[in-house]
Amino acid sequence: MTALRGKWAQGLQPRFFCWVLKDRFAISERPGGFARNHRKVRRQEELIWLAQNGFTRVISLLDSPHNLHAYEEAGIEYEQVSLGRHDDLGDRLGMIYESIARRIDVPSEKILVHHEEMGERLLGVVGGYLYYSGLVAEGPHAILLAEKLTGRELGSVGREIVAITVDEGIIRPPRKP
Repeated sequence: MTALRGKWAQGLQPRFFCWVLKDRFAISERPGGFARNHRKVRRQEELIWLAQNGFTRVISLLDSPHNLHAYEEAGIEYEQVSLGRHDDLGDRLGMIYESIARRIDVPSEKILVHHEEMGERLLGVVGGYLYYSGLVAEGPHAILLAEKLTGRELGSVGREIVAITVDEGIIRPPRKP
């Protein structure tokens, strides 16, 4: 990674950055932007910001390996836990939630979870995680809290992710003492 000086050395906060659990678990769109809007320089600035702000790991929900090499070059640990196709959500969600929970359980970990954009699928995962982790007891509360945290309304796709989480009983197993 190229050394930057002055205000650029602090990097640039990722677009649509939002805390789910303050100082532990945040979400954003993919560093550098999504699809045709992706810019390598912006990705570098956002990764500098993540490193400067103590993020220890990025969890990518993308199906493709986009950005994984850049996280490695920036010295930020990463994990790819693909959200996959709509038909696979029931199987995939438990793995995603478990991956997030495992990282949050380590006090020194500070994670960023991203999908391609700050859209329905990512917000649905946030709502589903809130239910999975026991932070809320019902699906409608998970939806309301996800909306409040992100300042965005969950549409049908995001609500369906929460519903799958609830209907399939995807909850965190009790921790062993």
